[in-house]
Amino acid sequence: MSVVGFDVGFLSCYVAVARAGGIETAANEYSDRTCVSFGPRNRSIGAAAKSQMVTNCKNTVQGFKRFHGRAFSDPFVQNLKSSLVYDLSQMPSGTTGIKVMYMEEEKVFSIEQITAMLLTKLKETAESALKKPVADCVISVPCFYTDAERRSVIDAAQIAGLNCLRLMNETTAVALAYGIYKQDLPTPEEKPRTVVFVDIGHSGYQVSVCAFNKGKLKILATAFDPEMGGKDFDERLVKHFCEEFAVKYKLDVKSKPRALVRLYQECEKLKKLMSANSSDLPLNIECFMNDIDVSSKLNRAQFEEMCADILARVEPPLRSLLEQAHLKKDDIHAVEIVGGASRMPAIKERINKFFGKEPSTTLNADEAVARGCALQCAILSPAFKVREFSTTDVVPFPISLKWNSAAEDGVRYKHVTFTHHSRSLWKRTTTASGESSKIKVKVRVNIHGIFSVSSASLVEVQKSEEEEESMDTEHSTEKENEVLLQQRKSESICSPQQQPISHSHICSAYFDLKTSAEEGRQEKKSDQPPQAKKAKVKTKVLELPIENNPQWQLANDMLNLFVESEGKMIMQDKLEKERNDAKNYVEEYVYEMRDKLHGIFEKFVNENALSLKLEDTEVWLYEDGEDQPKQVYIDKLVDLKSLGQPIQDRYTEFEERPKAFDELGRQLQQYMKIVEAYKTKEEQYDHLEEAEVQKVDRMVNDVMIWMNSKMNQQSKQSLAVEPVVKTTEIQAKTRELFSTCNPIVTKPKPKVDLPKEENPSEPNGPVNTQENPEAQPSGTEQAAADGAEAKPDMDLD
Repeated sequence: MSVVGFDVGFLSCYVAVARAGGIETAANEYSDRTCVSFGPRNRSIGAAAKSQMVTNCKNTVQGFKRFHGRAFSDPFVQNLKSSLVYDLSQMPSGTTGIKVMYMEEEKVFSIEQITAMLLTKLKETAESALKKPVADCVISVPCFYTDAERRSVIDAAQIAGLNCLRLMNETTAVALAYGIYKQDLPTPEEKPRTVVFVDIGHSGYQVSVCAFNKGKLKILATAFDPEMGGKDFDERLVKHFCEEFAVKYKLDVKSKPRALVRLYQECEKLKKLMSANSSDLPLNIECFMNDIDVSSKLNRAQFEEMCADILARVEPPLRSLLEQAHLKKDDIHAVEIVGGASRMPAIKERINKFFGKEPSTTLNADEAVARGCALQCAILSPAFKVREFSTTDVVPFPISLKWNSAAEDGVRYKHVTFTHHSRSLWKRTTTASGESSKIKVKVRVNIHGIFSVSSASLVEVQKSEEEEESMDTEHSTEKENEVLLQQRKSESICSPQQQPISHSHICSAYFDLKTSAEEGRQEKKSDQPPQAKKAKVKTKVLELPIENNPQWQLANDMLNLFVESEGKMIMQDKLEKERNDAKNYVEEYVYEMRDKLHGIFEKFVNENALSLKLEDTEVWLYEDGEDQPKQVYIDKLVDLKSLGQPIQDRYTEFEERPKAFDELGRQLQQYMKIVEAYKTKEEQYDHLEEAEVQKVDRMVNDVMIWMNSKMNQQSKQSLAVEPVVKTTEIQAKTRELFSTCNPIVTKPKPKVDLPKEENPSEPNGPVNTQENPEAQPSGTEQAAADGAEAKPDMDLD
């Protein structure tokens, strides 16, 4: 079972996996840029897409994360349209889509589809790292994501074929990555350690305060500025240089999308350099616009001055955080900062100034979120044994529930606080017969932070005037409430996979029933019968149908259509990759062989047919062969190799043949010495039979004659023609010589039985020749070695 965490950022993505007893970040393409590019034959995703931001800017999509769960008519979307290089379009459902040219057709993809494309790439990265399929995962989302945005991400994961075990708030993932490794946390009975986490990424600013005890963490509060991040500083630099180049070079940069994209890239680099250097730094772009080279310079002090209003936005979320948590600055144990933009000195200074303590960089600023997600996935996975660590998160947004009532005028609301998985709401109403009834609605906030109505029932109270033991309505209601409380308690118990996680999401919903306390008392009085007879109370519960229709969530038929479409695009990408690989193999062979024909292969070429063929193929590749089917390239490579392989074989033979002759000559010399030693009656070989030694002698002479003959013939042969003898023939002759001679010359001497002499010091009986009997494994050790494989432990120490 795979354990994977995905950090899907606005600019970059990171993948963390559980492997070798710990969590590590999977190596990927420059952290897999959050970028998708569309071409006439395929899609490019990640770093490959980023390289097309200049050449194919209209069809290269970046920064789409901010459009999840938003209507096309949303003012936020409309305000961003003018600053985007690509085009936005309205989907049939009213959500935001992205218009591109794909497969030479105009297509509109939903945000869920675009995100699914990116997740498919991240899934491939994880599978490459783990060497096995990936399905279960934990995906990070900003803590300020609304219910609609979270539903949108879940849909994207389904389209990509992923089973998202949890959508995890980014700051919560950072807190988990921080706390689970700490060995010195206070015990549950002691006062918790309070740590603030500040995450400033490319397009969002999030802060959270977390209380740590041994084995658990609880998010106390979160605050954020979703419109502040590293991009704001980039845009300020771009605006500055656009104005400067307009005056200095008379260039309207914003009129050329390619030039604008290049300027954004250079400004991002300059911003990073200014974080490390305070001196003047140059900005140079060659052939920027109209073949004009542009240049300028800037230093950190000037940069911070022009961004003073952006930097002023650092403090308000920090102040709001402490107010929500009812904490003072002295209560904070440490401040941890992560995110790419947190490296800016000016941001660190303002955080330091606010809390009165230096921000810590214990965690990897880029990888902390992905590592926290992978840890959460390991906790949820039954395949890994992880130290118990529970996580209690918050939902920062209130949830509003409302309904129209025929009996009451207008829309009614009620305030509810979630303290468990689910919460029951009651609405008093009256049936057509005048009987008192209530509608009970159960609502839930699940592990992803997504709200839903799970059930509803109509509870009717019926009365009769029979003289029987009374059943008080209030008592019945209290009994029902006790049953519901037990149900809620049982529902709050997690499944084995979710055992370590505490789901006490604290959020609020707003309902207000018009029935006041006074009206309730009046109703109670009117319910009392005037007669002395006691009324019998019956309670009837009728389950009501629930139809969940979230406004921006994909319908099942549309979701299935997108899943099918993604599968087709994956197959098309695979076919195009195979076609491009086949073309590249031809191109590589042309360049490689052309260099070798004028180098190491020069002496082995007997005609110019291959050189001419290579030249023709090179021309063909950039003309008619630019866009051909895969099989055409395969056939072209086979045709070239039919001419090139014989030359390569002759070169290989020239290199390997002397080595084979040397080995054969070495064996001949060895057997000749043995024969000579036998003839001089050396004691070592005097036990050999004469006939067998003569057989060895003849074999050696025959092979010697064969070898000398082949070597003489080969020395007179041109290197540009087929060799007289090949390496395989020489090796076969060597094996034949060995198999014939070696059994004869290595025959052991026969043993001679000598009369036994009595020696009291030597014991009678067989001698144990085993030098170290203790070296054999014992039965217990062997059984342990053959034992069953245990679950891998996560090394968190």
